[in-house]
Amino acid sequence: MRIARIDDLHCDAGWRHFSFLKITTDTGIVGWSEYQERFGTSGLTGTIHGLGDLILGWDPRPVEKITAFLHGIMRQVAGGVAQQAIAAIENALVDIKAKALGIPVYELLGGPIRDRIPLYWSHCGYVRVRWPDKVKAWTGGEPIRSRADIVAHARDIAAAGFKGLKTNPFRFDVDPPVVHMPGFNGSPGWPELNISKGIVNGIVDQMEAFAEGGGPDMNLHLDLNFNYKTEGYIRIAQALEPLDLFWLEIDSYDPAALATIRKSSKTRIASCESLFHRRQYRPYFEQQAVDVAIIDVPWNGILEAMKIAAMADTYEINIAPHNFNGHLGSLMSAHLCAAVPNMRVMEIDIEDVPWKDDVVTVPPKVENGELLIPTGIGWGADINEDVLRAHPVRGREAGAR
Repeated sequence: MRIARIDDLHCDAGWRHFSFLKITTDTGIVGWSEYQERFGTSGLTGTIHGLGDLILGWDPRPVEKITAFLHGIMRQVAGGVAQQAIAAIENALVDIKAKALGIPVYELLGGPIRDRIPLYWSHCGYVRVRWPDKVKAWTGGEPIRSRADIVAHARDIAAAGFKGLKTNPFRFDVDPPVVHMPGFNGSPGWPELNISKGIVNGIVDQMEAFAEGGGPDMNLHLDLNFNYKTEGYIRIAQALEPLDLFWLEIDSYDPAALATIRKSSKTRIASCESLFHRRQYRPYFEQQAVDVAIIDVPWNGILEAMKIAAMADTYEINIAPHNFNGHLGSLMSAHLCAAVPNMRVMEIDIEDVPWKDDVVTVPPKVENGELLIPTGIGWGADINEDVLRAHPVRGREAGAR
């Protein structure tokens, strides 16, 4: 068996694009992976092809040999786009290997520990606040313009059987309301990232509204991303203590600062979704900086994600996948969750375009807020290329090779 062809495919999915890598072998077996071209990774597709050209004609099955070779090529620019490109290739090769053996990917990883995975509904209100004029067409959801709208949205999530939800900070003290994302140049507060009493009070009120609508059994997650400095994170964590969040999610490239935040409050801290490879995770574990370590399978690769999870377990830390992807990305994360002992909960995006299920041959099955692990070979699903062609992208992916 040899790698014969490498292709990238994309589609316009409303508030984002879905991007896929397709590796075809000379036997006809095809491996798929999902990756993120548009989230701070401009040029990722080109990097994937640059590396992919180097392995054309190789046997795809010794995956560790290939990824070690690619890491050597990119050693001086490790992490970031380089790691994401290697991960996209790794994930597609693992799909090929599992298909060649006729087994699900998790069987390559030691076999499933669980057959149902607890989920939390991610990006609650994000699209509804940020694009109120488009959300109805994109997802069928109603715009969020007030506290009462948050309560109603949370009530619907609970009625759908979900026992956890995650949201981002909103600001209703500006007109129109915004998702507060100064860390990504996205709203007032950039670049200084200062905190204020108004921001703290607004976040507390927002989370109280989600608690009111979700009910006493709803696990609340709040994602602060890179939006504040250490002092701001501490103030928010302390202010949210009465709500007993499932976790407060924070991005920081300083493990000591994150450890300080964790020690300053009773609020549980989750982080690490923006890290790459075991080497970046290790200091966070050594300094006990997190209660939950978040791992992105499309960014790290399923084999590297397993190694990170195993290392986390030696520090008594559970993991959760960073999964803001389409259905194939969710299936990839599900294989990690199925195979590791130290899994906490899995992220999933529910509000997407109505034809999202058609993108894959077998959509993930969700029952009562839990995902049933896939049973098919490989990831358990392939990509319907005709559906992608029916929803073409405009912009940089349109010209991808």
